[in-house]
Amino acid sequence: MRARLPLLLLLAGTAVLYLWRLGDSGWANAYYSAAAQAGAESWHAWFFGATDSAGAITVDKTPAATWVMGLSARLFGVNAWSILVPQALMGVASVWLLYATVRRTAGEAAGLIAGAVLALTPVAVLMFRFNNPDALMVLLLVAGAYCTVRATEKASVRWLVLAGVAVGFAFLAKMLQAFLVLPAFGLVYLVSAPAAVLRKVWHLGAALGAMIVAGGWWVLAVELVPAGSRPYIGGSQSNSVLELALGYNGLGRLTGEEVGSVGGGRGWGSTGWARLLGSEMGSQIAWLLPTALVLLAAGWWAGRKGERVGIALWGGWLVVTALVFSFMNGIIHAYYTVALAPAIGALIGIGAVALWRRRREPAAAAALSGALAVTALQCYLLLLDWSTALAAVVLILGLPAAVGLFLSTVAPAVVVVPIALVAALLGPGAYSVATAATPHSGAIPSAGPARANRPGGGLVLMGPGGGTANVGGMGGMGGLLSAPTPGAELVELLRDNDGFTWAAAAVGSNNAAGYQLGSGEPVMAVGGFNGTDPAPTLEEFQELVRNGRMHYFLGGAGMPAETGSDAAQRIAEWVAETFTVTEVDGVAVYDLTADVQP
Repeated sequence: MRARLPLLLLLAGTAVLYLWRLGDSGWANAYYSAAAQAGAESWHAWFFGATDSAGAITVDKTPAATWVMGLSARLFGVNAWSILVPQALMGVASVWLLYATVRRTAGEAAGLIAGAVLALTPVAVLMFRFNNPDALMVLLLVAGAYCTVRATEKASVRWLVLAGVAVGFAFLAKMLQAFLVLPAFGLVYLVSAPAAVLRKVWHLGAALGAMIVAGGWWVLAVELVPAGSRPYIGGSQSNSVLELALGYNGLGRLTGEEVGSVGGGRGWGSTGWARLLGSEMGSQIAWLLPTALVLLAAGWWAGRKGERVGIALWGGWLVVTALVFSFMNGIIHAYYTVALAPAIGALIGIGAVALWRRRREPAAAAALSGALAVTALQCYLLLLDWSTALAAVVLILGLPAAVGLFLSTVAPAVVVVPIALVAALLGPGAYSVATAATPHSGAIPSAGPARANRPGGGLVLMGPGGGTANVGGMGGMGGLLSAPTPGAELVELLRDNDGFTWAAAAVGSNNAAGYQLGSGEPVMAVGGFNGTDPAPTLEEFQELVRNGRMHYFLGGAGMPAETGSDAAQRIAEWVAETFTVTEVDGVAVYDLTADVQP
């Protein structure tokens, strides 16, 4: 029990950090909360990931994350805690799995350091307290890394197949992003597993097949169901999961050619190697990123065979994912960088322990000292934007500790090592606590304290419940990226929904989500997330109105489409021309059952 006490303290501290005042964020990302609400009410909506219980359109991702939230909401009711607690528990499980994975290749101390770094990475704190699909994807990918390490130890096809299953289900959480770890997993097994090359190739083929089955069964099921018997696939222009996976959420993210994207694939920041270190993404993930790169190289030099296996796996994960994030031309948000956090933590844990073991060698001592100095300087620069006093403390602690590590043969380890750890983790840890203390809502959350402006010039919108959503400087997008909170009179109006399939319709998924979560009644998201999906068409919407299936239309046309369908705009224009508008709690309301205008 005493041997496990540090791990138990790490996991307990992580749980407190991730669960503390979790309900303050309310619905967090209302888009996914609405899908969880729909799934709690309808198994049909749950399976397909529809945003309303009547099943008009799905979220623009595969639905594994909404499955978890939907089941929790079905069991514990539709509320902020039932939706957000599963994400926090995924975070604790990710820290534990990372510890277990690193421990197998580099020992107890390395595993604890890796877990602590992950737990205190600001963007990880943000996303494990939020309901985007990233939390589940990260958990599954760390599970895949654990299985790969186990497979590599004895050339076990069983463990490698389990790794494929984990990555396949990660695809069902966030599509092709999950596959960025595959080069690292495959190469490490091919090079390091103790078996003949042909046998290892066969094992990799089996794992690939398992991944395809684990990630492809739902895609196949959706493609086999007639379009009229399921929701429209949100984010696609042809009602196809394959188009969504390979286009809008696939190659389009690399090229910037994302049909239906607001802004036409522009406005996502400059590409290049410095993107992850810039002010927008740096405060999310870059606290220990330079340190991880230093320890990747130094740890490979200093490490033993098992440690090198771990460094190769996590180094490949980090380098491939970081390069894609740095140079992709399509939609990217700063919170995507949570995918880098496990690799950063693992490389720091493995590299630091390997160098410490060889600290009597001048080169190892210099590398360890230099890594801490880099950490102190990087954290100092990031903290200047928030707290100059804390930035100074990090330097005051970090630089002398770096000298102490270089002189580790004469400096007392019992003093130097704790100071070095505090200096390395103080900056990201303080920023993580500030993140946990700040309610977050909207489509694009950002780690850190609540302020009028985020790093990088992004405008912060106040979402329902007081949370924030970083809009990256793209003005006028509040209706697209944050959900409205309906007033009492509008809620009462929507709840009077006897006999209608949908209480209302609104352009854009976040608009619809706000009205749906506030009233508890299904609200159709016309045009999907951006309002640029051809679902429904004008003719289909008119048919729904004629058949008495739609009660109200709320708001206007939203932003005009630069790419994709203009069906939502045409529907809004037809409604405005055909029906009389009234204002309820500041919202334009059209009664689609009333007599049309003369």
